[in-house]
Amino acid sequence: MVQGKELKTYTYGPASGLKPKNIVFLLHGLGSNGQDLISLAPFLAKTLPDTVFVSPDAPFPCDMAPFGYQWFSLQVRTDEALIKGVEEAHPVLSDYIDAQLAKYDLGADKAALLGFSQGTMMSLYTGPRYKECFAGILGYSGALVWGDDTIAANLHKMPIMLIHGDEDDVVPLSAYKQAKKTLEEGGYDVQGEVTEGLSHGIDESGIRDGAAFLSQIFS
Repeated sequence: MVQGKELKTYTYGPASGLKPKNIVFLLHGLGSNGQDLISLAPFLAKTLPDTVFVSPDAPFPCDMAPFGYQWFSLQVRTDEALIKGVEEAHPVLSDYIDAQLAKYDLGADKAALLGFSQGTMMSLYTGPRYKECFAGILGYSGALVWGDDTIAANLHKMPIMLIHGDEDDVVPLSAYKQAKKTLEEGGYDVQGEVTEGLSHGIDESGIRDGAAFLSQIFS
């Protein structure tokens, strides 16, 4: 995968049938694909009827499974390897966002990033570093993977909502706590929610509360 190559995209909406007023980018986790997260769109669209939802396949084949895609490898999980991974995937995602915003004639202020797991890592990295400020970021079951520029003054500040299960055995709850703490210390407005009994996934309450957050930042 090279920067600029088109990513396969699954699209839903706007449910109203009108020209989209907003766009939500849904970024899947390791070993999944865009078709997985686009399944959230019909539920979110009940609250966001004028929003178009786009869910791309990540740029690389998953190297830990015989199927699915990844934004970067997780074979090595040192801080250095993770930072290198998000840094290398960042321009690919940024180019994709550029193309989709141009396609729908929307600015970044009318866009939100929604990620799950590794998709949350990408959302939290790319969102503040994109050339324009997004309306917000909604992250499920993820973690913050940043380098030394965590609280750099030139990073965009936007509302962020993080949702995590207290029984997540893939990305531990400690990752959620650390992400929320670091972002708040960096001047971000972070809403946080821990779901009791939830493992590595998204439940109905998470969809409902996520939809309310998106509606709030788009209003």
